[in-house]
Amino acid sequence: MKIQAAVMGHGVVGSGVVEVILNNASNIAKKLGKELDVKKILDLRDFDNLAYKDRFTKDFNDILQDNEIKVVAEVMGGIHPAFEFTKALLESGKSVVSSNKALVAAKGAELLKTAREHHVNYFFEASVGGGIPVIHPMYDCLAANEITEIAGILNGTTNFILTQMIKENTSFADALAMAQKLGYAERDPRADVEGEDAARKICIMASIASGKHVYPEYISNEGITNLTLTDVAYAENWGGVIKLIGYYKRAENGKSECMVCPAFISDDSQLAHVNDVFNAILVRGNATGDVLFYGKGAGKLPTASAVVSDMIDAAAMEDNCSFLYWEDSDHNELLAADEAKHEYYMLFDAANTDKLMEKTKELLGNVKVLSRENQPKNEVAFITPLIAGKDAANFVASVEPAGTLLNKIRVLEY
Repeated sequence: MKIQAAVMGHGVVGSGVVEVILNNASNIAKKLGKELDVKKILDLRDFDNLAYKDRFTKDFNDILQDNEIKVVAEVMGGIHPAFEFTKALLESGKSVVSSNKALVAAKGAELLKTAREHHVNYFFEASVGGGIPVIHPMYDCLAANEITEIAGILNGTTNFILTQMIKENTSFADALAMAQKLGYAERDPRADVEGEDAARKICIMASIASGKHVYPEYISNEGITNLTLTDVAYAENWGGVIKLIGYYKRAENGKSECMVCPAFISDDSQLAHVNDVFNAILVRGNATGDVLFYGKGAGKLPTASAVVSDMIDAAAMEDNCSFLYWEDSDHNELLAADEAKHEYYMLFDAANTDKLMEKTKELLGNVKVLSRENQPKNEVAFITPLIAGKDAANFVASVEPAGTLLNKIRVLEY
């Protein structure tokens, strides 16, 4: 007896899904107790050179209306028409698994609700860590915990760029060019370097942790395009490195803090030593303490492996998995970025160094002054005490006559 499945999209990940199912058929059958067979593959292109070319269709209805198909992998990318296709499939009684972080981050609450109402499942392990298992551990293995914080290096491209800046003293522009040459960065790298990719991923994990949908458009999102080797040098003097971090924290007032930002991370942190294209996600539970998930966050077969694992789980279940669920919400449940308290690294071009430091001490008290090799006389860098974002902004405005702010970066402790 076979369990019939379909794959929507035959790009890098989609072709990998078919490859994993075909190559590991016997192993999958042993685990599932039945053979998992790809009956249909949806793609608008022709693939006449493939051995399984007879399985392709250009009509979504061939999948939707096929009552034999029980599980569908959505690896199309984007929100439309992936959302409409996914919702229709769930409503028809088919489980859907996805690697599509844009869709999950935008429509996860609605699709999970639809899956629950129709006694099927919507799984998306591959949407955050690629081949790194983190979604299932969060909602299942750590189910006894209240997840209080998440901090993750969630984008391999930006981590490669920052590693080149830190280890090789390479400028941002040159490191980006290298990443593009090696195939780590797209020709248009904005989704990576401006934090959009990481924002979608942290929002998915924050939604699991909080039980409320966290939408990317409502969180603070800063990329790495403004970072320089000067900032890297001051981070080293402070005792750490700069990483692009997706961050979630449950606040005491019932709200959640969620953001993507470059951050100073101490050398004592495990995250400080995650380099090149590797990703790492630190999940803090109130019972387990810190749990770290580490590996390459992308790649054809690792991502496809996570998709197929979800397909196996979905095929084995007779009803909805109640553990994986969150309610819809609005941004009022998020702590505003200017209310959250952090220490800040600040870098100034000082017209009057003495006046700047005098005003700083008056407004902030003692700060930790930083230094670097060949530091210009007019350059001042320090770490502030713990202050709210709005107070940091007010401070910068107050000292502006004595110095111009060149950069401001949060300090996160992990």
